Amino acid sequence: MTAVTETIPARKPNVVLQTLNRNRLSWVGVGLLVLILLSAIFAPLLAPHDPLQQNILHRLEGPSPEFWLGTDSYGRDVLSRLLYGTRVSLAVGFLSVLIAMTVGSAIGILAGYVGGMVDQVIMGLVDVMLSFPTLLLGLMVAAMLGASLENLIIAIAITETAPFVRIARAPTISAKRKEYVEAGRALGFSPLRIMGVHILPNILSDIVVVASLWMASAIRTEASLSFIGLGVQPPTPTWGGMIREGFENILSSWWLVVFPSLAILLTVLALNILGDALRDAIDPKLKGES
Repeated sequence: MTAVTETIPARKPNVVLQTLNRNRLSWVGVGLLVLILLSAIFAPLLAPHDPLQQNILHRLEGPSPEFWLGTDSYGRDVLSRLLYGTRVSLAVGFLSVLIAMTVGSAIGILAGYVGGMVDQVIMGLVDVMLSFPTLLLGLMVAAMLGASLENLIIAIAITETAPFVRIARAPTISAKRKEYVEAGRALGFSPLRIMGVHILPNILSDIVVVASLWMASAIRTEASLSFIGLGVQPPTPTWGGMIREGFENILSSWWLVVFPSLAILLTVLALNILGDALRDAIDPKLKGES
């Protein structure tokens, strides 16, 4: 007995490249994201100083040949802390979105496939979660769990689960009426197998595009929670924490706030551009395909 799956037109390996070439701005996003990833991976090699080393004699020094981006109120090198903060921001963004995508997609597929009362209850809870602003919900969860890296990831994942439920549910409702699902039921496949083997692969592209866009939101939320003291605790460098530490001296030491803010801006911009490029590459309607 052979497994029943939907016949999907194979996409050529260069589809994404063709999409990027049609929109040259996409290459800017890809280039920025590659540079940010490399700076996070090679932070120990690129950082000119120890990000935790304090030198009170050099406190609040502006950009100079020795300290390219200046120093903070403890005499720590801003560039070194910025590079190591990239690791924290990307890790929090990726892990929180991965958790939210996994949990939310599973719940959304279940709600869309089962339907009925299960669907109504799940979507009612999702509507309640979506009624809260993302930052406010993250603030509530982080305050209850306490300030730490692990709790920060969990708090952001909880805030971003509801959108993935909605994204996975809608195409599941459409997919469960198609012939390959009906054939799977006729062959005696279990609902779990149909949802995991036949429906999930056909809606995964939509979920991945949304994940790239919500990763940008996760990084913004991490910076916001760190700014108010509910993120990763000092002395671990994070972009939001660096902005909070430099806020008191923003008028006299502008570099303490400007450079971490630029890092957040460029990262979010790169992820949004990449998300748009992935959407254009995956969605046939946007490429004029039937």
